[in-house]
Formats: sequence, C-alpha cells, structure tokens
Amino acid sequence: MSARTHTHTRGHILFFAVILWFTMHQFFSPSRLKFPSDLDELRELAEMLKFYNREHHGYVLLLFCSAYLYKQSFAIPGSSFLNMLAGAIFGPWEGLVLACLLTTSGSTFCFLLSSIFGKQYVAHLFPDKVSLLQRKVEENRSSLFFFLLFLRFFPMTPNWFLNITCPVLNIPMPIFFFSVFIGLIPYNFICVRTGSILSEISSLDDIFSWTTLAQLLAIALMALVPGALIKHYSKAHLKVDGMDRNGTSQAGIEQDRKRR
Repeated sequence: MSARTHTHTRGHILFFAVILWFTMHQFFSPSRLKFPSDLDELRELAEMLKFYNREHHGYVLLLFCSAYLYKQSFAIPGSSFLNMLAGAIFGPWEGLVLACLLTTSGSTFCFLLSSIFGKQYVAHLFPDKVSLLQRKVEENRSSLFFFLLFLRFFPMTPNWFLNITCPVLNIPMPIFFFSVFIGLIPYNFICVRTGSILSEISSLDDIFSWTTLAQLLAIALMALVPGALIKHYSKAHLKVDGMDRNGTSQAGIEQDRKRR
C-alpha cells in the first residue's frame, strides 16, 4: 500500500472521528455516555437515547453503530448489553436487524484484524486451544459450515475467541461470514427482545401480563428449536467429542495440571 493511500485512509478515519466527537458533544451529555455494565445502567442509557432518538435518529444510529463495531472489532465482551440496548432504543425488529448486521460486520472486522496483525500472537498465547480447534476443523472439514454453526449455537469457546482464531485455522471468509450471521440470530433475537420488553416494563404487574408471557415464551422457543436441530445434526455428522465449554480438551486439562 502506497504512502498516498495510507494518508488518504488516515484522513477518512480522522474525519469520521471528528464527526463522531461532534455528535456526542452536540447532542449528548458525555459523562452519561458509557457502555452499560448492569441492567440499571442499561435502562438509564436506554431512556436517554430513546429521548434523543425521537429528534435525532440519524445521530443516535451513528453513535450506536460506532460503539457496537468498536466492541466487536476489538473482541471486547459485552455484546449482550448492546443487543438489549438496540431492542430498547430501536424496537424489536429494527433492533434485531441492526444487531445481526453489526455483529456480523464487527466479527468480520475482527477476523480481518487478526488475519493481518494477530495470527502469530493468537497461536503463541493460546497454543492448546488453537491446536484443539485446528484438529476439530480438520475432522469436520466436509461439514465445516455446520461445525461453525454448532460452535455459535453452543459456545464451547467464546465468540470473540472464534473471531480471532478462525484466520489461524484457515477458515474461508464467506463461510465465516455466514456462520456468524446465521449462527448468532437466536442469541441476538433473545437479547434484543429482552431489551425491548425491559424498556416497556414499569411494574411487576407488567411482567405477568399475557402479552409479556407470550413474548417470553416466543423467546424461549426461538432459543431452543434451532439449537435442538443443530444438536440433532451434529450427533450424526459432526465430531465434537473432547471439547468442553471453554474450548479445551480433557487431555489439555490434564497436561495443565501436570505442568502446575
């Protein structure tokens, strides 16, 4: 890449940063803008952004998308709160579309960053986990897309770790992209709908209304049905024995114990 291209890219990034800074200081109280870490902070931030969203939808959308892509691109945990925030601010359906698009885009950016800058570091810092995943990928190469779907539905290893590890495992970009987009739809749906419901609840009576109970039942079904189908498929076609929820093998655990 030429020096002129680098300068051009830095110019775009600087321009975007200035616009984002202006947006935050022009329309919002910077001291109140922070990533939520619990439900109380989530509700407070949602109320503030819903108020501004009525008059400045484009600015709120820009701010939310920028924050989401930042967290996903740099593998920072906390997407569940942002998904719930999307449901609270933009509603269940617009929020779901946003969450799916931003999750996929942010994960793809993380994939690219790891591919360009982090391959050697990932393999050096997590040798046992990378080795296990590499072996499982090779065993399931003929059903690679469904294997990645299985890992997204049943997170035996965190999503952020999959995002930074897939380049090391030589996962093709299209397969990675669509496995994230499809595999995280149930998770995104659950979080977005939960955020939408929480934003509408003002008392305990609202929780036990027929409408709220029906929505919670729909959320439960959305979580269970796709997972059950993928699990049924995995028993017949995938090889996932030896992996626990942290993405490690029993043999790896025994080796760690011996080292200690």
